[in-house]
Amino acid sequence: MLVLDEEPSDPTHGFAPSERPVKELLDYGLIPLDKPRGPTSHEVVAWVRRLLGVEKAGHSGTLDPGVSGLLPIGLGQSTKALSLLLLFPKEYRGALRIHSSVPKKQLESVVAEFTGEIFQRPPQRSSVSRQVRTRTVYELELTESHGNLHMFRCLCQSGTYIRKLVYDMGEVLGVGATMVELRRTKVGPLEEGAGFVTLHQLNDAAFRLKMGDEAPLRRLVKPVESSLGTTKRMVVRDSAVDAVCHGARVGIPGILSVSKGVSKDDPLAIMSPKMELVAVGKALLTTDEIASMKRGLASTTERVVMRRGTYPKGWKKQPPVKAPRA
Repeated sequence: MLVLDEEPSDPTHGFAPSERPVKELLDYGLIPLDKPRGPTSHEVVAWVRRLLGVEKAGHSGTLDPGVSGLLPIGLGQSTKALSLLLLFPKEYRGALRIHSSVPKKQLESVVAEFTGEIFQRPPQRSSVSRQVRTRTVYELELTESHGNLHMFRCLCQSGTYIRKLVYDMGEVLGVGATMVELRRTKVGPLEEGAGFVTLHQLNDAAFRLKMGDEAPLRRLVKPVESSLGTTKRMVVRDSAVDAVCHGARVGIPGILSVSKGVSKDDPLAIMSPKMELVAVGKALLTTDEIASMKRGLASTTERVVMRRGTYPKGWKKQPPVKAPRA
């Protein structure tokens, strides 16, 4: 981070993410849920909402009923930050079956052909327009093989349809291929190695919370800031936070620090001095420009996460301009 100025934050307003009371955590929390096979993503979110007694919950990246694995679920205000997860690659592990045997070298050649930028038309049952579009497959490898059954790992751009990827590979092979099983193991900074949360664990934690024990729930519900990963950040003064909560753009005088290497139009996480996520914005200036200028607008405010009034108003509302008398 490039520090432009230093200023203490008022401890009577807001909370450091790790110090939020449970009520606040359930409004600014994220659950890396391990979705089981069977239910739809919408059904799982509805169950979480009922288990925790929250009014609002949402998920990032729909998983088909037959697919298991990571389903990031945002609670309350954090649903407004889930769009950031769409910027990160996603990792899947699965099994595919080719319909007839082919030489190993031919199969490996096709796997290599589908690594990099590919053209893909969404399947008929998808919720998006079925227009051919490009997606990037960063890594695609076969990890294990048993006859015509092959285990694979795929790291790809958000919005890539793995079932369609397998189908297209089968078409190029000339023998056809079917996806047998699929599991999502990573979305950006959220990965299976760090531990996913099952519905059973969440149910137990909700019961323990009613008994007065917060600890299990705190272990399962993460602060929304844990989803930021490598997203570039901009820290603003206490006095600028509420203006951002009202949708104002960020001016250079209100910035305390900014990530190095910011380019114009980069997505930004606009943070409070306590490192709370205030809003999601888009850079209007580069880091170097921000550092060299005294005034000017540095970022838009695209999506407000923090509730208005969390910090005191540090800006004055301009009086309405009176029309001149005729």
